Amino acid sequence: MIIRSSKELKARYDDLGPGDIFLGMLTYKHLKQSVLIDLLERGVLCFPSALSQTLNRSKAAQVLVLKKWMLPHTFVITRRADLINIINEYNRRGIASVITKEDGLHCGYGIRKWDTIETVYSFMAFSESSYPFVIQPFLEKFTDVRVIIAGDYVEAYVRHNPNNFRMNISMGGKNYTYAVDKDIEEFCRTAMAQGKFPYAHVDLQITDNEKYFLSEIALNGGIKGARISRKELDQKKQNLLENLAANS
Repeated sequence: MIIRSSKELKARYDDLGPGDIFLGMLTYKHLKQSVLIDLLERGVLCFPSALSQTLNRSKAAQVLVLKKWMLPHTFVITRRADLINIINEYNRRGIASVITKEDGLHCGYGIRKWDTIETVYSFMAFSESSYPFVIQPFLEKFTDVRVIIAGDYVEAYVRHNPNNFRMNISMGGKNYTYAVDKDIEEFCRTAMAQGKFPYAHVDLQITDNEKYFLSEIALNGGIKGARISRKELDQKKQNLLENLAANS
């Protein structure tokens, strides 16, 4: 049995068992994690994978699974003790300005810059509800590149905003086409394979000395700077999922 929508999944949930397939993104608002675990335990195959859907909604989980592709000294902070330890680590390395990423917020709204990590700690003393979050050194200069990969289709564009360190086009950034070489494509596909992403919108930070790091990854994202239309891209993604189901 192949289920192709969350509506159908909810209607036939009790009938699902080993070998059944769910194609698509779960829309359960507060139960996504529990549903994904239950489907895995039942032997139901999910496309996109349960792991990719989990990483898609959590920046903290992305660091846990994909840290080695990210900027060095990127960490997940889950409690006050973690933050104290990272204060020691950053101070030893002379890291001053930092970025934090609030879990679950997109489009740049959850990204904040702090002049010192001590300022983060002082703020967090009154905001226990903000855990978990991601922290990393602030990069003064880098090129923000979004790479879209869906099967053999690959395209990329630069997002640039001279008036805001948040490069998102929705935040006022501009865009222009970026040529992806084989090394960068392989870098993206390797990270995708680790997170079991069948397709992805991959955000990269590329430094002046041509080093590149994973910033974030998503199953779906903005394509305002892309040549491909949303309809065309969605069709490519659906075709990928159908092929995965047919060959499973």
